[in-house]
Amino acid sequence: MTVGTQLEQAIASVQSAAASMRTFAIETEDGQAKQTFQQLAQTLDNAVQTLKDRQKYVEGQEPQYRQ
Repeated sequence: MTVGTQLEQAIASVQSAAASMRTFAIETEDGQAKQTFQQLAQTLDNAVQTLKDRQKYVEGQEPQYRQ
């Protein structure tokens, strides 16, 4: 498995976790829990962006990782 493939899988996993946090935020009636889930979703969105930036860097340095 290439680094590029691993990064793609990591991005997909983190995006899925962020979507779960948004769903939890929508479904809960507890205000504090809703805020916590929204903050977690934002943190995960930031992580996705960091991973995407890394992916672009790796692809620029190592063209064989492009798919």
